[in-house]
Amino acid sequence: MILRNADKKDLSIILDIMNEAILNTTAIYDYKSRDESYVNSWFEKKQVEKFPVIVCEINSKAVGYGSFGPFRAWEAYKFSVEHSIYVHKDYRGRGIGKELLQALINAAKAGGYHTMIGGIDASNQKSCDFHAKFGFEEVGRIKDAGYKFDKWLDLVFMQLILS
Repeated sequence: MILRNADKKDLSIILDIMNEAILNTTAIYDYKSRDESYVNSWFEKKQVEKFPVIVCEINSKAVGYGSFGPFRAWEAYKFSVEHSIYVHKDYRGRGIGKELLQALINAAKAGGYHTMIGGIDASNQKSCDFHAKFGFEEVGRIKDAGYKFDKWLDLVFMQLILS
């Protein structure tokens, strides 16, 4: 297992992982799969804004990725970041998410950020428990924030104070 900064050659697998999450889970509150143009633009923006995109590689293949970006757009939020981690469906449960989250926490601390926030579908108790193991605490819940798969979804915010 190798963690490294993503590069252009990883974007097709990142897109595959992203689209699997969109189409089959409530991890991403979106309906339609994304295309190559989207992931290229997303990656370019991350690089311009100096936000990390970290991949986990096993046997020379990216099998998961994590990133963070602004929590909200206004200036006073500049010390807060919101993170995301996604692992290929065939590689879940192998500690990849743990390695990616720790790498993102380290990158956020090194970048001088004060807090990390995760927005998690409330029905994903495994993700909430996973974040709690790293010291994240539930700090808010928005009922019926999203609608997917013919049901209303509650959104949980979990936060880790970094400094």
